[in-house]
Amino acid sequence: MTDEPTPDQPPVPPIQQIQHSAATARIPDGIGRGVFSTGVIVLHGPNEYTIDFVQSLARPSRVAARVVLPPAVASQFVIALEQSLEKHAAAHGRPQQEPPKPPPAAKAEDAGPEQEKPAADESAQADEGDEAAKPAKPASPPAPQPAPISDIYESLKLPDEMLGGAYANVVSISYSASEFCFDFIAQFFPRSVVTSRVYMSVPRVPELLGSLKRSIGGR
Repeated sequence: MTDEPTPDQPPVPPIQQIQHSAATARIPDGIGRGVFSTGVIVLHGPNEYTIDFVQSLARPSRVAARVVLPPAVASQFVIALEQSLEKHAAAHGRPQQEPPKPPPAAKAEDAGPEQEKPAADESAQADEGDEAAKPAKPASPPAPQPAPISDIYESLKLPDEMLGGAYANVVSISYSASEFCFDFIAQFFPRSVVTSRVYMSVPRVPELLGSLKRSIGGR
């Protein structure tokens, strides 16, 4: 009696777990030079996270790289990025955040009721219980609402060849005093390959971490 398969019983394909090292991943020539990103947009669906690395150095702004990560890899990316930022801070200090833009100055015709309060002697004549005699407090301006995602992408240049993104199931992080480098790697047989390489300045990296955390927390 033999174990040879019969025509009615096709051979069972072999199942084997494959292990790779990110350090030996192949880097295609077109990927090795990388792209520089000044911002990031994180989108998530039921089965994946999409990270659009935006370049706003010139108009119009454009998506310089689109990376697709499984949820488990996105969570691991957050942990690794937090650790890398801590190590970078220990070696080079905390990254300096860009100063916030000052609010625009109010025009004269936009002045609120604060500039039209009655004189002290006139307000003293009003009864304390007369609510109508008290000057009305200016209404606080409504909080700014984020722009719809469709409006954001209408102003972004997204090349057709980038619509499907670059899949990765491993992320390798390296850094210098001024930059972070992210190698997104697809580990498949027979050899892993870098599918996208992105550079970001150090002050921008906490923004990437915050966007990932908000997206993961909002699932």
